Amino acid sequence: MNLVIDIGNSRIKLALFNERDLMFNVPLDELNVAHLQLLLDEHADLNHAILSSVREYPKELKQFLQKSFKYFIELDASTPVPLINRYETPDTLGKDRLAAAVGATEIFPGKNVLVIDAGTAITYELVTANNEYLGGNISPGLSTRFKALSHFTGKLPLVESSDDFPMLGSNTSTAIQAGVQMGLLFEVQQYIEYFNTIYENLEIIITGGDAKFFDKKLKNSIFVNFNLTLIGLNRILEYNVKET
Repeated sequence: MNLVIDIGNSRIKLALFNERDLMFNVPLDELNVAHLQLLLDEHADLNHAILSSVREYPKELKQFLQKSFKYFIELDASTPVPLINRYETPDTLGKDRLAAAVGATEIFPGKNVLVIDAGTAITYELVTANNEYLGGNISPGLSTRFKALSHFTGKLPLVESSDDFPMLGSNTSTAIQAGVQMGLLFEVQQYIEYFNTIYENLEIIITGGDAKFFDKKLKNSIFVNFNLTLIGLNRILEYNVKET
């Protein structure tokens, strides 16, 4: 079995895979050696582990993983991955972006895929049917846009998103809701329409904390998967285990 650890800016995701099948995953506020030891005690066949982190984490975690697992890797720019990476500066490519691209090839092998990760930032990643990651774009996410309007203006209030936002605001709060949410919907819709004209039979995957918002509002045929990054990390782990 495989242990996948994804340490993000605000939370940690931990998952167990039986080869390529996701068995369970859980979000955590913090992760310590006791958590890992408990997993090992409960799963005697837990032999492989991968860790991806965008921030500093306790050194004893890595030491424990290196000591306790037959095979352990920490994802970085030098880690072999099962796709052709065309990004010009792989050292600056976010680990979550790379893992999501790999996850897309696992879900839709041999297909052109546009991956949309809707979180604090919204990212667009393109993977071709030839298993090439061509790169992507980064744009402010839904919550970031609301916060920016409040922070960088003198009198506009901080407004939260709403599923019932109007097409045209009738007061300042609804004007912000409509402007931000419709603007982001139009942006995503245009990305999808544009790449659909270039890449045949394009598949669309949306992941991230705001994926449900787009799933409800977009007209296109899209596939929502909240575990895309975990699936990609597990695929990278499986690929490296087989190469050893």
